Amino acid sequence: MSVATPYFDQLFAENDDPWAFRQHWYERRKRALTLAVLTRPRYASVFEPGCANGELSFELAPRCDRLLCCDTASAAVALARSRLLGFPHAEVLQSRLPAQWPTGKFELIVLSELCYYLDASDLGELIERTRGSLTEDGQVLACHWRPPIEGCPLTAEQVHGLLQQQLHMPRVVSHHEHDFFLDLWSLDGTSVATLEGLR
Repeated sequence: MSVATPYFDQLFAENDDPWAFRQHWYERRKRALTLAVLTRPRYASVFEPGCANGELSFELAPRCDRLLCCDTASAAVALARSRLLGFPHAEVLQSRLPAQWPTGKFELIVLSELCYYLDASDLGELIERTRGSLTEDGQVLACHWRPPIEGCPLTAEQVHGLLQQQLHMPRVVSHHEHDFFLDLWSLDGTSVATLEGLR
């Protein structure tokens, strides 16, 4: 069974930064690596489900023309909206995924520290909706903590394995460390150097 919304509500009731995104060098470095693996300097539209308090959202916003974020916890939505006040092209919704998936097409969908909270059935639906919401040259970025998390139905290994199996897209970047998996899939598998005429 997927982790229920009250779990996240309780986390944010006790702390406005429950995973210490702002304090830890580990988190700041991981965000920098996440941005670094993106193969385009700018995206027309980005969707970040499970945005939490908006720390990654804040760094994605300058890289796109439109940013849509969502979270299931109302406190997280309020925090993310506050974090993104300086970006009029950013919007934060409260929604429970995969059921309340947004309409529209996205050039980039960012699945960061989200998917292991879903069970295999919900993750399968989320992957299907992700794939169906991409533009013709769309990309999917996924980043997940590797150690097991108590109460989570899936591990990072299982999540990234299912993404690889079900997205049916070339994986163009794969950065795996002891602590996390970071992968990027792209419908256009052309390398950055080739796109810029360097080879």
